[in-house]
Amino acid sequence: MSSLPSAPTRVPFWRDVRVLRWAFQLVVLALVFALLFWLYGNYQANVAKSSIPTNLRFLDNPSNFTIPGNDLDQSAPVRDAFYQGFLNTLQVAIAGIVFATILGTLVGIARLSKNFLVRTIAAAYVEVIRNIPLLLLLTFMNLAVVLQTFPRIEEAWLPLDLFVISNRGIAIPWFIGSAPILLAVGAAAILAAWATGKIRTRISDATGKPARAGLYAFAVFALIALSGWVALGYTVTLPFVDDRATDGGFRLDPSFFALLVTLVIYTSSHIAEIVRGSIMAVPRGQGEAADALALKPGVKMRLVILPQAFRIAMPAVGNQYLNLIKNSSLGATISYFELTQIAQITVGNGSPAVPAFTLTLLVYLAISLITSVIVNFFNRRLALVER
Repeated sequence: MSSLPSAPTRVPFWRDVRVLRWAFQLVVLALVFALLFWLYGNYQANVAKSSIPTNLRFLDNPSNFTIPGNDLDQSAPVRDAFYQGFLNTLQVAIAGIVFATILGTLVGIARLSKNFLVRTIAAAYVEVIRNIPLLLLLTFMNLAVVLQTFPRIEEAWLPLDLFVISNRGIAIPWFIGSAPILLAVGAAAILAAWATGKIRTRISDATGKPARAGLYAFAVFALIALSGWVALGYTVTLPFVDDRATDGGFRLDPSFFALLVTLVIYTSSHIAEIVRGSIMAVPRGQGEAADALALKPGVKMRLVILPQAFRIAMPAVGNQYLNLIKNSSLGATISYFELTQIAQITVGNGSPAVPAFTLTLLVYLAISLITSVIVNFFNRRLALVER
């Protein structure tokens, strides 16, 4: 009679690979927490010994400095200065993302052009710009281009008598009225235009008629914007040279212009490579099918290739958006009053360094996380839905 197989012997827990794996991770986690607690305790002891404040009460102190192009005086609290720095950071980040996306997409398409000259210029642009240190490019743009190329205020350029360009900045026509109401009208116009485009697309899908979503959306946007402008009594003020300064309109500080142009040029060189690779990753059959339908090259690129390429490029382009936001902190090196510059001046005027820079870090973290959420939302919307 054959004997039954014996039950397998259970491995002791101290030799179980799964237990050892979890135990190793717990030990590493405990060491990390122990190191953090030790650093925090050391920090608290040194702060108590030096009598350095660690709270945020410094935000109520007078800032003791002014911000160019702003009405804040030296008696304004540090809190208001930080808020203005936050707005300046958002201003350059949003404008940089928009222009870098447009320029990067155009250069990426140009890199695949059949025209030798266009293809070569685009390739040279990408290879040169993205291999230059960003800080060096920013310094060159500020010192050699903006401050040296732009004329003095006495010899300012006046294109069409609508703009004033000098080494004091660029002044553009602007609206006179309440800024919050103006932003509300603009937001309402954008939402209405977006809704109109969606409705036109659904009607086109149901009836087969041309959607013309962009045309209808633009018409709705223009109608609401013009109606709000007339109803609220907004007027346009034109910039002009008054002695040795500009008056009227809205003035873009030279440091803002230098930082914006640098961020756009540098980031677009990376986005261009992402767009080029994404276009090449689109199956060739898609382009051949468009050719079989006798679509023009521009229509084929706009309606067939680019929508699929953006689906591939979105995660990598989102990373470039985050890099642009963080790189905006380099504006402090050319005296652009963004968050980092405000924090440095505040600390130099006697405010505690650790709370000031911790607050700055948290603000940058919040901006980056919100940007990441927005990019992930669009990435999910662009993703293919599989059945």
